[in-house]
Parts: sequence; structure tokens; C-alpha cells
Amino acid sequence: MGIRRLRSTAALAATLLVTTTSAGCFAEPSPLPTIRNFLVAWQSGKYGKAAKQTNGDRAAVAAALGAVPSQLDLASLHLALGRVRQIGEDATAQFSVSIDLGDGGSPWSYGSSMRLHRTNGKWKVAWSPSIIHPALGQGQRLAIVTTTPKRQGILDDRGHTLLKPVKVEIFGVTPGRLANADQTLGRLAKITHLDKDRVIAHVRSAPPQKFLPLVTLQPDQVADAAQLRQVAGVERSSRPMYVAPAVADEIVGKLGPATAERLQQVGAPYQPGDTIGVSGLQVLEQRKLAGTPTVEVVAQDSSGSNTKSLFQVLGTESQPVTTTIDRKTQNAAENALKALHSPASLAAIDPATGNILAAANNAASQRKYGAGQNDDTPQQNSAALNGHYPPGMTFSIVTTRALLQYPNQEVTSSLTCLRGTRNIGGQTVTYSGPVERTFQANFAVGCTTAFASQYRAIAPQDLPASAARFGIGAPWSLPLPSFSGSVPAPANEAERAAEMIGRGRIEVSPLSMALLAGAVSSGTWRPPQFLKDASPSVPVRNTDSSDRIPTLQNLMLRAATYGTAKGTRVSGGVSDTVPYGNGQYVSWFVGYRQGVAFAIAVEGKAKADDLAAKFVRAQS
Repeated sequence: MGIRRLRSTAALAATLLVTTTSAGCFAEPSPLPTIRNFLVAWQSGKYGKAAKQTNGDRAAVAAALGAVPSQLDLASLHLALGRVRQIGEDATAQFSVSIDLGDGGSPWSYGSSMRLHRTNGKWKVAWSPSIIHPALGQGQRLAIVTTTPKRQGILDDRGHTLLKPVKVEIFGVTPGRLANADQTLGRLAKITHLDKDRVIAHVRSAPPQKFLPLVTLQPDQVADAAQLRQVAGVERSSRPMYVAPAVADEIVGKLGPATAERLQQVGAPYQPGDTIGVSGLQVLEQRKLAGTPTVEVVAQDSSGSNTKSLFQVLGTESQPVTTTIDRKTQNAAENALKALHSPASLAAIDPATGNILAAANNAASQRKYGAGQNDDTPQQNSAALNGHYPPGMTFSIVTTRALLQYPNQEVTSSLTCLRGTRNIGGQTVTYSGPVERTFQANFAVGCTTAFASQYRAIAPQDLPASAARFGIGAPWSLPLPSFSGSVPAPANEAERAAEMIGRGRIEVSPLSMALLAGAVSSGTWRPPQFLKDASPSVPVRNTDSSDRIPTLQNLMLRAATYGTAKGTRVSGGVSDTVPYGNGQYVSWFVGYRQGVAFAIAVEGKAKADDLAAKFVRAQS
């Protein structure tokens, strides 16, 4: 059971709502001015003035009333006077209390009353803690206690966790033991980047006798942990927790302390002391994974005994998040890329469903595109899903579909391939591979000059339309940032020639190319799915007429048997190393085998087909 502060204290409203009915006939002086003065002073935070209206010790009464805002960490308090009864020298006043606990729920409302007595013509409130709440006895205080659901896991497609346990250190305080609360909590907040005011309010509203966790640190936060161990009054414990991703780091995301900035992102009811999502699905699915706490207002004595529940706001149960990730495929993808020193990504999907089976990025890619260890950015980037690269000759699948819609184009037709550097339509194109004579043979070897030379064989709008049939540019929606690709209409002949070979202004992601390969494999393009049982974000699309699908499949098989994907043991595949930008390159492999379609992108010159072979072997 944990303790929670609900919200920073706001200024209390100063207007007392008074609706009075009375019984009896008042003789002067009336008790009503005393009642009103007491309630107005209490509501407006003038506790000393309120205490003057009572017969109690003024300092003690002021302290008792003044402790209520911090004990409840309330956002506002409103009092409304009800019926007043007078019998001789005694009177009773009923009033209602409405307290906003700042959790976004309904206010806590209850009725209370006070007794008054007139002595020497002056009315005084007979002080008792029961005026604050009828159930509050002598020596008791109010406190906020929460029961927090156990955080659930992020699971693979078979219901197994994608997290691993790591040893964490939990730092906190026992409020009643703090010799100098402001100093201790100030240092803790500075070290951990927690909101100091919220931490102090959190501690003051907690039962004083129980340990209150304030921050949970993981092994990579050793510097903060070392500093916290030196802070007087801070206590700690350690235990293993499932808080670190075992695979798919950027997808699963990280957990971390509820810093001030992170609390702004996730909002109420999460507070200092919670471990919350920092990136990836951990933050995007925070409310589902963590649930929300059950919050109780209790009355208790200083030892924590005789605790009585006064009010309860029921929370919601936590639930696991089940992804479409296949652990074997994800492991194979990560192992295929891990030895590379340049950024590399691999996306794999199930062609029959669009389910994302793997989204892998090596360490270099994570460093370049992912959130850093102390980065509070929730949208941690995965280049496998959201990379922006020119596809090069892997785009020849799209180009081929556009060409084959014209009856004079056959895959057995002759097609000239020229080696060296050529100017085609004002576009410089270089090719240094094998020279073939037919369309299908030049597809297999990825002859750039052959395909670029065909730019006049199709209309300018044909390539964007063909790409759309493969879902490139489709408005899909995933929980994490992703890119479906872009194929702008060419502005001139040079761009037309460049786009025929997947260059120019065309951009795709590994995921969009894996989906393209899946569409060739199955004959139907399906939108990507990342959460199990989620509804598709856009409709499926038939890739092409039924007679062209076998043609595309045969071309992909030919490339895998004799061409750029030779030796990869895939059922169909193409690869290319593409120059772009200022001396940059991206090396691609796009293909499919046995119910898995995938795409690999490596920044720089690399043998992407070797990586594909390694991935396929691990899948077998």
C-alpha cells in the first residue's frame, strides 16, 4: 500500500456560501455573526481569526485547521452554512464541506456541525476536531492513502513478457522521522528533478509512520543513487523489478521516476514516488499498464492505529498490453544487426495479417535516433518504423507494376542495360553490375540505367499511383511514430528518371518496404498492426490484378536466385546500395520467405543481402 499526494495546493476560495434557516427566537447578541466569522476565516485560510471565534487554545485550533490543506493536499475547500438552532445560552450550527482533492474526480462532500455557547453575552464555538470532520477524534489527523495496482507488462504475441528484471533502488522517507523535512526533500528533489513543492505536499499528506517511496532508480542511474545515499533522512531499499526492455528497446520503451516534466506529460493521478512510462509503449499506454490508484481519505492517530476510512475514490485495474511482436523473429532481427557499427534497422511483418513481427534497431541506430538515457521525450524514435530513406532499386517492384500495366511491356522484352555513368533525361545515373538483355534479367541484377531509361514509357502520375497500391503513403496509424513513405509527382524529366530507380524525392521506411514485400507475397497490401486485436487503421488493398501477382513473384524469385538477392535463401528479394544527400548511402534488402516479409536498411555501404541471409537462417 502506497501513499500519494494528489495535487499541488491551490489558493482556497474565499467566498462562503451561506444559506441559513433557524429555529427558535434569537435574542441579542445572535450566534450567527460568530458562526459566519468562523467559517469565512476557516475557508479563506485565516486560521488565527477562525481560532478567535472558539473557546479552544488559539494556537492549537489554528494549527488543526491549518493542517487540513496539507494533510489532504487539497485543491479547494468550500463551506456552506445550513440550519442554526439556539436554545438559551447554547446553539448548534450545521454546515456542509466540499473538498476538491485535485484528482479530477467528484469533490468529497460531507456534512458537519459545531456547538456554540454564550458566556457574558459573547458567543464562542465549542472547539472539537469533529468540526473538521464528524469522525475525527482528539489526537487524530487526516491523511491520504492509496492502493496502487501492480503495473502490468508489455507482452509478445504469445503473451510472454518483453521486459526483463533489473535490480532497482527505491528511495523515500518516513514522514514522521524527518528532522528537517524541507531540507531533506529539497535536496532529494534537486538530485532527482522532482517538483520540490509537489514532493513536500506529497509527504505532508501521507501518514507519518509509514515509509513513503519517492523515487525508483535503475542501474544506469548510479550517479543519482550515490548522491541520494548521502542525504540525511532519506531511506532506501532494493529489489528486482521488471522495468527494462528485454528486446525491441525503442518499441517497449523505458520506465523512470515521475519527474516534474514527466508528470506534465502523463497528468493526474500519477505523482512523485511512482515509476511511470518514459518512452515507447510504456508512456503511450501508461494508463492501461499502470491503472489508476484507489484513493482513500482516512482519519488516524499519530501511530497509524485506529485508522478509519472516510472517503474513497476507486481506481481502475491495470492491464497488460499485448503486441504482435514474435519473440523469435525479433531476436533473429536484433542478432542480424548487432555487429554493425553504422545505424541499421529491420522491420518484419506477417503478409497475411499486416502484424509487425519485429522492429529492430542496432545500437548505432538507437544512439542516433532513439531517446537518450535522460531524455524525457515520450516518442522515442524507431528507425525501423519511422526511418526516411530513398529505396533505390528495391523500388523496382513499384516501377515494374507501373510498366506492366501497358500492354506493349512484357518481362521477356528486350531492355538495354548500360554500364558506367549516363545522363538520362538530365539525371546522372551510374551502374557497374552485370549487363543483361531482357527486362526480367535486368530486374534481377538491379540495372539502374535500364530502368531509368524507361521513364517515358509511363505517365508522370503512374509511379505515385503504383506506389499507392502497395500502401506507400497510406495514412495508417500506429501507437508509435511511423512513416508510410512518400512518392511526390515528378516535377521534370530528370525527376521522372530518378524516381524510376527509387531516387529523387522518394522516401520510405523499412516498415513500408516490408509491407510492400508482403503485398507481393500475398497479393494484398494490409496496413500494419502493432497491438494485438486492434482495428486496422486503413482498409486493405488489392495490390494488382491476379495475373500480375505471379509475374511480380517470379521476378522477385529470379532476383533471389540469380540476382541481387542471390544466396539469401528467400522466396523473393531485391537489394541495392543507394547514394543520396551529401555523399550518404543506404543499403537495402527487401524480401520474403515462409510467411515473413521484411526489409533491412543500413546507413552506409553494406552487404544487406548477407544480413538478410543471417536473419533467414535464424528464422529457419
